[in-house]
Amino acid sequence: MRMRATATPAAPIDEFRAAFADESAFAAWYARTLPRVYSFLASRCGGPGPVAEELTQQTFVEAVRKRRSFDGRSDVITWLCGIGRHKLADHYRRLEREERRQIQIVAEGRRREETSMWAVSDERDAIERALGGLPAAQRAALIFHHLDGMSTREIARLLGRGEGAVESLLARARTNFRKAYEGRLDG
Repeated sequence: MRMRATATPAAPIDEFRAAFADESAFAAWYARTLPRVYSFLASRCGGPGPVAEELTQQTFVEAVRKRRSFDGRSDVITWLCGIGRHKLADHYRRLEREERRQIQIVAEGRRREETSMWAVSDERDAIERALGGLPAAQRAALIFHHLDGMSTREIARLLGRGEGAVESLLARARTNFRKAYEGRLDG
Protein backbone atom coordinates (compact mmCIF):
# COMPACT_ATOMS: atom_id res chain seq x y z
CA MET A 1 0.00 0.00 0.00
CA ARG A 2 1.44 3.30 -1.09
CA MET A 3 0.91 6.30 1.16
CA ARG A 4 0.22 9.59 -0.47
CA ALA A 5 1.82 12.70 0.90
CA THR A 6 -0.83 15.11 1.98
CA ALA A 7 -0.32 18.77 2.26
CA THR A 8 -0.60 19.84 5.85
CA PRO A 9 -0.77 23.44 6.83
CA ALA A 10 2.51 24.76 8.10
CA ALA A 11 2.76 25.30 11.79
CA PRO A 12 2.37 28.97 12.71
CA ILE A 13 6.05 29.27 13.59
CA ASP A 14 7.15 27.73 10.26
CA GLU A 15 4.86 30.07 8.34
CA PHE A 16 6.17 33.01 10.34
CA ARG A 17 9.82 32.09 9.76
CA ALA A 18 9.15 31.64 6.05
CA ALA A 19 7.86 35.22 5.91
CA PHE A 20 11.35 36.41 6.80
CA ALA A 21 13.11 34.17 4.28
CA ASP A 22 13.27 36.80 1.56
CA GLU A 23 11.88 40.15 0.53
CA SER A 24 8.98 38.84 -1.56
CA ALA A 25 7.88 36.42 1.19
CA PHE A 26 7.91 39.27 3.69
CA ALA A 27 5.95 41.54 1.32
CA ALA A 28 3.29 38.85 0.88
CA TRP A 29 3.09 38.20 4.63
CA TYR A 30 2.90 41.92 5.37
CA ALA A 31 0.16 42.46 2.76
CA ARG A 32 -1.85 39.61 4.29
CA THR A 33 -1.49 40.62 7.94
CA LEU A 34 -1.55 44.42 7.69
CA PRO A 35 -5.31 44.89 7.12
CA ARG A 36 -6.28 42.79 10.14
CA VAL A 37 -3.82 44.48 12.48
CA TYR A 38 -4.80 47.93 11.21
CA SER A 39 -8.50 47.13 11.64
CA PHE A 40 -7.89 45.87 15.19
CA LEU A 41 -6.08 49.06 16.17
CA ALA A 42 -8.40 51.44 14.30
CA SER A 43 -11.41 50.03 16.15
CA ARG A 44 -9.71 50.83 19.45
CA CYS A 45 -8.28 54.29 18.83
CA GLY A 46 -11.17 56.25 17.37
CA GLY A 47 -11.37 54.87 13.87
CA PRO A 48 -9.17 54.86 10.79
CA GLY A 49 -6.61 57.63 10.54
CA PRO A 50 -3.12 58.73 11.45
CA VAL A 51 -3.16 57.29 14.99
CA ALA A 52 -4.17 53.84 13.77
CA GLU A 53 -1.58 54.06 11.00
CA GLU A 54 1.18 55.06 13.40
CA LEU A 55 0.27 52.33 15.91
CA THR A 56 0.17 49.74 13.12
CA GLN A 57 3.60 50.82 11.93
CA GLN A 58 4.97 50.63 15.48
CA THR A 59 3.43 47.16 15.85
CA PHE A 60 5.15 45.81 12.76
CA VAL A 61 8.48 47.43 13.63
CA GLU A 62 8.29 45.80 17.07
CA ALA A 63 7.26 42.46 15.54
CA VAL A 64 10.26 42.49 13.22
CA ARG A 65 12.50 43.48 16.11
CA LYS A 66 11.09 40.73 18.37
CA ARG A 67 10.48 38.08 15.71
CA ARG A 68 12.64 35.54 17.51
CA SER A 69 10.27 35.65 20.48
CA PHE A 70 7.34 34.32 18.42
CA ASP A 71 6.96 30.73 19.60
CA GLY A 72 4.06 29.61 17.42
CA ARG A 73 1.67 28.88 20.30
CA SER A 74 -0.78 31.36 18.81
CA ASP A 75 -1.76 32.57 15.40
CA VAL A 76 0.54 35.27 14.04
CA ILE A 77 -2.35 37.76 13.90
CA THR A 78 -3.08 37.14 17.58
CA TRP A 79 0.58 37.74 18.39
CA LEU A 80 0.65 40.93 16.30
CA CYS A 81 -2.55 42.21 17.91
CA GLY A 82 -1.00 41.56 21.33
CA ILE A 83 1.95 43.74 20.35
CA GLY A 84 -0.51 46.30 18.98
CA ARG A 85 -2.45 46.30 22.26
CA HIS A 86 0.77 47.17 24.11
CA LYS A 87 1.50 49.95 21.60
CA LEU A 88 -2.05 51.22 22.16
CA ALA A 89 -1.52 51.19 25.94
CA ASP A 90 1.72 53.13 25.44
CA HIS A 91 -0.19 55.60 23.28
CA TYR A 92 -2.85 56.15 25.95
CA ARG A 93 -0.23 56.50 28.69
CA ARG A 94 1.55 59.11 26.55
CA LEU A 95 -1.73 60.98 26.04
CA GLU A 96 -2.41 60.88 29.75
CA ARG A 97 1.02 62.32 30.53
CA GLU A 98 0.44 65.10 28.00
CA GLU A 99 -2.94 65.88 29.53
CA ARG A 100 -1.39 66.08 33.00
CA ARG A 101 1.46 68.26 31.74
CA GLN A 102 -0.93 70.70 30.17
CA ILE A 103 -3.10 70.70 33.30
CA GLN A 104 -6.16 71.45 31.26
CA ILE A 105 -9.47 71.05 32.97
CA VAL A 106 -12.22 70.91 30.41
CA ALA A 107 -15.60 71.88 31.82
CA GLU A 108 -18.47 69.51 31.05
CA GLY A 109 -20.45 72.33 29.44
CA ARG A 110 -17.65 73.17 27.02
CA ARG A 111 -17.22 69.49 26.17
CA ARG A 112 -20.92 69.26 25.37
CA GLU A 113 -20.77 72.38 23.19
CA GLU A 114 -17.82 71.06 21.22
CA THR A 115 -19.30 67.62 20.77
CA SER A 116 -22.73 68.92 19.79
CA MET A 117 -21.07 70.69 16.84
CA TRP A 118 -19.74 67.35 15.67
CA ALA A 119 -22.73 65.20 16.57
CA VAL A 120 -23.96 62.83 13.92
CA SER A 121 -26.94 60.53 13.79
CA ASP A 122 -24.89 57.38 13.41
CA GLU A 123 -24.64 55.59 16.76
CA ARG A 124 -21.10 54.34 16.11
CA ASP A 125 -19.89 57.88 15.53
CA ALA A 126 -21.62 58.94 18.76
CA ILE A 127 -19.81 56.19 20.66
CA GLU A 128 -16.44 57.05 19.12
CA ARG A 129 -16.89 60.71 19.91
CA ALA A 130 -17.99 60.01 23.47
CA LEU A 131 -14.90 57.85 23.94
CA GLY A 132 -12.75 60.53 22.36
CA GLY A 133 -13.94 63.06 24.96
CA LEU A 134 -12.74 60.94 27.85
CA PRO A 135 -9.34 61.34 29.46
CA ALA A 136 -6.84 58.92 27.97
CA ALA A 137 -6.66 56.57 30.97
CA GLN A 138 -10.46 56.28 31.18
CA ARG A 139 -10.71 55.67 27.44
CA ALA A 140 -8.04 52.96 27.59
CA ALA A 141 -9.69 51.21 30.55
CA LEU A 142 -13.10 51.14 28.84
CA ILE A 143 -11.70 49.88 25.56
CA PHE A 144 -9.58 47.19 27.15
CA HIS A 145 -12.44 46.04 29.39
CA HIS A 146 -15.42 46.19 27.03
CA LEU A 147 -13.90 45.68 23.58
CA ASP A 148 -11.09 43.33 24.50
CA GLY A 149 -12.83 41.61 27.43
CA MET A 150 -9.83 42.07 29.69
CA SER A 151 -10.18 41.65 33.45
CA THR A 152 -9.42 44.41 35.92
CA ARG A 153 -6.23 42.57 36.85
CA GLU A 154 -5.08 42.39 33.22
CA ILE A 155 -5.84 46.07 32.66
CA ALA A 156 -3.99 46.99 35.86
CA ARG A 157 -0.92 45.10 34.67
CA LEU A 158 -1.12 46.62 31.17
CA LEU A 159 -1.56 50.21 32.42
CA GLY A 160 0.87 49.87 35.32
CA ARG A 161 -1.73 50.59 38.02
CA GLY A 162 -3.26 48.78 40.97
CA GLU A 163 -6.49 46.82 40.58
CA GLY A 164 -8.34 49.20 42.90
CA ALA A 165 -7.17 52.16 40.82
CA VAL A 166 -8.41 50.47 37.65
CA GLU A 167 -11.81 49.70 39.22
CA SER A 168 -12.09 53.35 40.20
CA LEU A 169 -10.96 54.42 36.75
CA LEU A 170 -13.59 52.19 35.13
CA ALA A 171 -16.35 53.58 37.36
CA ARG A 172 -15.43 57.18 36.48
CA ALA A 173 -15.05 56.24 32.82
CA ARG A 174 -18.51 54.66 32.69
CA THR A 175 -20.09 57.71 34.31
CA ASN A 176 -18.27 60.16 32.06
CA PHE A 177 -18.95 58.07 28.97
CA ARG A 178 -22.66 57.85 29.80
CA LYS A 179 -22.86 61.63 30.26
CA ALA A 180 -20.92 62.34 27.07
CA TYR A 181 -22.86 59.76 25.04
CA GLU A 182 -26.28 60.93 26.25
CA GLY A 183 -25.25 64.54 25.59
CA ARG A 184 -24.43 63.61 21.97
CA LEU A 185 -27.77 61.90 21.46
CA ASP A 186 -29.67 64.90 22.88
CA GLY A 187 -27.59 67.44 20.93
